[in-house]
Amino acid sequence: MMNSIRISATSIACLAFSATLSTAVADTITIATVDNGDMVRMQALTEHFTKDNPDTTVEWVTLDENTLRQRATTDIATGGGQFDVVTIGTYEASIWAERGWLMPLDDLPGNYDIGDLLPPIRSGLSHDGVLFGAPFYGESSFTMYRTDLFEQAGLEMPDEPTWDFIKEAANTLTDRDKGVSGICLRGKAGWGENMALLTSMANSYGASWFDMDWKPQLDSEAWNSALTTYADLLKNNGPVEASTKGYQENLALFQQGQCAIWIDATAAGQFVTNKESTVADSVGFAMAPDNGLGKRANWLWAWALAIPQSTDSKESAKKFVAWATSKEYLALVAETDGWASVPPGTRKSLYENPEYQKVPFAAMTLASIEAADPTKPTVEEVPYTGVQFVAMPEFTGIATAVGQQFANVLEDAATIEDALKNSQWVTEKQMVRVEMLNR
Repeated sequence: MMNSIRISATSIACLAFSATLSTAVADTITIATVDNGDMVRMQALTEHFTKDNPDTTVEWVTLDENTLRQRATTDIATGGGQFDVVTIGTYEASIWAERGWLMPLDDLPGNYDIGDLLPPIRSGLSHDGVLFGAPFYGESSFTMYRTDLFEQAGLEMPDEPTWDFIKEAANTLTDRDKGVSGICLRGKAGWGENMALLTSMANSYGASWFDMDWKPQLDSEAWNSALTTYADLLKNNGPVEASTKGYQENLALFQQGQCAIWIDATAAGQFVTNKESTVADSVGFAMAPDNGLGKRANWLWAWALAIPQSTDSKESAKKFVAWATSKEYLALVAETDGWASVPPGTRKSLYENPEYQKVPFAAMTLASIEAADPTKPTVEEVPYTGVQFVAMPEFTGIATAVGQQFANVLEDAATIEDALKNSQWVTEKQMVRVEMLNR
């Protein structure tokens, strides 16, 4: 009887200890991410992380880009603690870090090799020299084109095209009877949609958002020239209802063989050459166009994983961030889906890898990223940083309003002159508010 009692007591004690240990070690992290191809793949590969970290459960909240920004911003700004890891972009990284919303990533494991990150990408995700977002993939923008259509038309795409050449080629290659648009460009209104392209394009025309005194410059001749070229291209050679076409819509059109030229994110390279693309064997790549002024229409961006200060799972979150943005993760994707599917634009070692150098868009992606300079985004000196955006909290609201004005031009709901006049007014009004708040 006594032995039986001792065994029972011991068993109870062990069970209690095990329960306590389980409660102390087990952790659940919630990750908010954008619904693009690279992030969807990361979710599918997460079982490799949980296999090595069996006491961590990973839950996903996958959202479209606009909804992600709204929910993540609200949660982080209020300290809600709903998310342990959030997907942020280059725009948010320094602003949110300055506000104290993010955990610094200055103590990642030694084998993470932070020095291997491409300098432009690392710099864009840092504040005061400290990394606050670990890049999952980095991108610029470049020109994608149908090599078969160019050959049939007797055209040759330069490695560094001008906007004049793009206009000529788009006009030549448009074939409405065959359902082929000479060019596809972002027309959907939004600061991360049509304004990402148009701001970069305006840079190449010598335009800027503000002068050195922070006076808006939307009513300048340079903006007029850029918007005129953009509108002419899409109205004469673009897809039907161009104002409804953003990144995803144009990607689908290009994959289906309905675009001769597409100027957009370098991250699209893998998707126009994969098995989903009907033109995968006939795609060429060139730099984003310029206008002879020394600046190209290529932006700089990264999607990154960041950890909110409000998380209760700091260590587990940091382990996941380190895993998902590591050299080992890139190798895992290559082993699973091939080198062309590896998240691009983050690490020097990737572009030094002979296997990755065989990927058709690799060299042009790196050249495009390295050509973008957020500290000198346009021809004239400006007081802000950012290529396709202005690194200020108010920019998203301003650019969203301006983006709608420019979409109206495509819909023939506004003239170019009226759209620029209204954009100037909207921007001036917002800057007055900023000045009043800063007094």
